[in-house]
Amino acid sequence: MDIDNVDILIIGAGLSGINAGYRIQKELPHKSFAILEGRSEVGGTWSFWKYSGIRSDSTMRVFGLPWYPWPSNVVMADGPVIRQYLEDAASSQGLDKKIHLNHRVTACDWRSADNRWTLSINLLSPTDGTIISQKKIKAHWIINAAGYYSYEKPLPVSIPGIEQFTGRVIHPQFWDSDGKEVDFSNKRVVIIGSGATAITLLPAIAKTAAKVTLLQRSPSYVFSLDGQDHNLDFWARFLPDSWAKTFHWWQCLIMESFFRVLLSNLMLGKRIVQAEMRKQLPKGFDLETHFNPSYPPFEQRLCFCPDGDFFKALSQPNTEIVTGTIDTVTSSGIDLNPGAKSSSTGHKEVNSIPCGVIITATGLYVDIISSLQISVSTLPSDPTYSPERFNLTPENLSNLQTWNGTMIESVPNQGKIVGYTAGTWTPGANARTSQIINVIKHMDLVGAERVFPVVEKEEEGKMEKKPVMPNSSSYLVDARSRLPIAAGKGPWRNAQSYSNSVFVRLWLSAIRSSVRYISWHFSCILEEARRESRDVESTLPVRLRSYAEQPKQCGGSNKFDVSALSNTFGTMR
Repeated sequence: MDIDNVDILIIGAGLSGINAGYRIQKELPHKSFAILEGRSEVGGTWSFWKYSGIRSDSTMRVFGLPWYPWPSNVVMADGPVIRQYLEDAASSQGLDKKIHLNHRVTACDWRSADNRWTLSINLLSPTDGTIISQKKIKAHWIINAAGYYSYEKPLPVSIPGIEQFTGRVIHPQFWDSDGKEVDFSNKRVVIIGSGATAITLLPAIAKTAAKVTLLQRSPSYVFSLDGQDHNLDFWARFLPDSWAKTFHWWQCLIMESFFRVLLSNLMLGKRIVQAEMRKQLPKGFDLETHFNPSYPPFEQRLCFCPDGDFFKALSQPNTEIVTGTIDTVTSSGIDLNPGAKSSSTGHKEVNSIPCGVIITATGLYVDIISSLQISVSTLPSDPTYSPERFNLTPENLSNLQTWNGTMIESVPNQGKIVGYTAGTWTPGANARTSQIINVIKHMDLVGAERVFPVVEKEEEGKMEKKPVMPNSSSYLVDARSRLPIAAGKGPWRNAQSYSNSVFVRLWLSAIRSSVRYISWHFSCILEEARRESRDVESTLPVRLRSYAEQPKQCGGSNKFDVSALSNTFGTMR
């Protein structure tokens, strides 16, 4: 397939990218598209992470793709199984023919003169990832489905004295990248962190290690789920297979949504989760020290474990949780500040932890634009932009609003897919994809060649500047200075639950409010008016009809809705 010039280019062949490809293929069959993946296989997150015990941290019935139901009763699947599932899903719809592996996008440059993005691509060796060659690809639309964190670097965390440790230091993001075998047999291991990765690592490593300590600065909530879900088998007795799968998907999604609303209250949510945890923790365990967060469940991501494997591991004599802060790392372990408590010492204070391996599960480095160099060049006569060229960087990104969770203020024909960061990812990714497709459909309806969100003049200065990802997790708080913002009202919101996303999609003006649709004809009208020093607004209807009735040298289709385009211009006044 020739991908030198396509209508829509999708970056990333993970779950979000594959789902976007399916939706475009189904709902925009007249559009050409391609999916570029920088790695040598599909799967995204599930191809990249290799640490012990890597698995989903939400139920697979909802995490799986709605159009390719999860094929087993396993609730929280292992990473390699999920990666294979995504490959099978892509192949089932012929999307594997649209995916181009080892194509890493490094930059994209928009030019309003031809209403196209030009993307710079590095073609990589499938064996060692070195650059073989480079090429350019043009696209009318870009959908960035490459996730929200960097594969190249983790969240930088200062751990005093880590450089003098003589044992092995491993970050889950680069598990075996040094080429050394990861073997914990008869070793003393410390896992620094308390998020989903740490909760997954502890039971996996405890199977062979002499001692595993989970060292946390602040506690998290952990909730146990049944390892198997047989409800689909029940519904399949009474309904056709496709009906049963659809019904069960909605059942799981509604249950998750209800569960989230129920637990969002600090007092009630904490009471429910802690009551369940207390049932599974060893008798006499100090829950108030080690599992007593100061925030309600789902303000940060709620950690899940299948069949209580995390709690079962804590009942083993070779595991413990230490809640406290690090004074310094020594050559043979970690010295702690006063007040640190261990679950294995009768909850008395502990001063140090001897170890031979330190795993730093300290968080992700958020990179919402996937390290791309993004630039926008506009026409001198275009009043919708100032200045005529700007670069999108982490520094100016934090001053731009997010439109309906998908597009960034002033950036044309580009959408970003990020799922729910405190809930199951896929419903959010699916909702964002639907929003982008609706925008493209509306562009076709009004004959527009470019579209971009814009804060109206009367709203400037009145818009709130809230975090686009409001979760209080440390790695997301750290990233706020390099993330776009969200006003939290109208189209300037980033829904964090499926019910909110549905409201945005059903909202009548969701694809028209605070967004401008510009056609080739409109660009020509602006340029013509500038040359003639004429007032554009007063002559707009006549000019539009003229362009609709006869071809012009500016190019583009003459088929467009004059009244719709006139209304679009009205939003610019």
